[in-house]
Amino acid sequence: MTTLDQIAIKPHATETAPIPAVAVECVCKSFGAQRVLDGVTLTVNSGETLAVLGRSGTGKSVLLRMIIGLQAPDSGAVRIHGHNIAGLSLDQLGEFRKKMGFLFQHAALYDSLTVEQNVAFPLLHHGSGMSDSEQSGRVRQLLAEVGMERHLNKMPADLSGGMQKRVGLARALALDPGILLLDEPTAGLDPISSGEIDDLVLKLQAEHHMASIVVTHDLYSAKTIADRLILLDGGKVVAGGTFQQLQGNDDPFVREFLQHS
Repeated sequence: MTTLDQIAIKPHATETAPIPAVAVECVCKSFGAQRVLDGVTLTVNSGETLAVLGRSGTGKSVLLRMIIGLQAPDSGAVRIHGHNIAGLSLDQLGEFRKKMGFLFQHAALYDSLTVEQNVAFPLLHHGSGMSDSEQSGRVRQLLAEVGMERHLNKMPADLSGGMQKRVGLARALALDPGILLLDEPTAGLDPISSGEIDDLVLKLQAEHHMASIVVTHDLYSAKTIADRLILLDGGKVVAGGTFQQLQGNDDPFVREFLQHS
C-alpha cells in the first residue's frame, strides 16, 4: 500500500526529462465576476528560481496560494513533482506542504514566541521525529545560515524588518523543503536590507538546490536572484524568459512595465 510519504516525496520516473518540481497547467481562477488567473502555465525545476512579476491585483499571490494548496483552481492543474494536488485530502495535502517552505510577505512570525521558538514551530507541529536536543541543534543551524544565531532569544517586536525576514526564511527551511515560495521578500525594506535578503536567497539556493518561486514588485531583486522571470497581466502570462529576453520584448506593456518598475 502506498503511504502518504511515498506520494509526497517520490516524483514520477521518466526516461526523457526530469519532472518539474512545480508545474502549473492552464490554471484559471475567478472570484465572483473577476477573473484573476486566466490560463496560467509555468514550470520550475529543482535548483531554479522563477520570479513572478506584475501589477497589483494580477493574481501573483493567488498563484502562490494555489501552489501550496491553500486555494484550488477553478480549472487546470497544479502538479508538485508530477502529482496533481487538486482534490487531495487534508492529510495528503499536508504531506506535500511539508516539502514546501513559504516566506510570507510580512514574515508572519508569531508575536508571542521567541526567534528560536518561531523557527522550531514547524519541527514541533509537523512530526519531525527529532529529539529535543536534535530540534535545538537544527534551529541553531538554521539561524546560523541566515545570520541570526545571536538573536534566538529575542521577540519579533525587537527585530527590524530585514531581521524578521531572515527568521521567516529560517522557519521556511525548517523541514528541509525541496520547494521554496517567497511572497514579496524585499517589500518594505530599505535598499541595503533588500540587497542583504537577495544575497541570502542566492546563498540558500546554492546550498539547498531548491525550486524557488518569488513573487515580487522589486524588478532589481527579481533580476538579481531569478534564473527566469514571467510577467502577468490580465490574469495571463504576457512574457517570460531571462531578464535580457524581457528587455528585448517589443510588447508595449512589457516595455512600459520594465521602464516604470
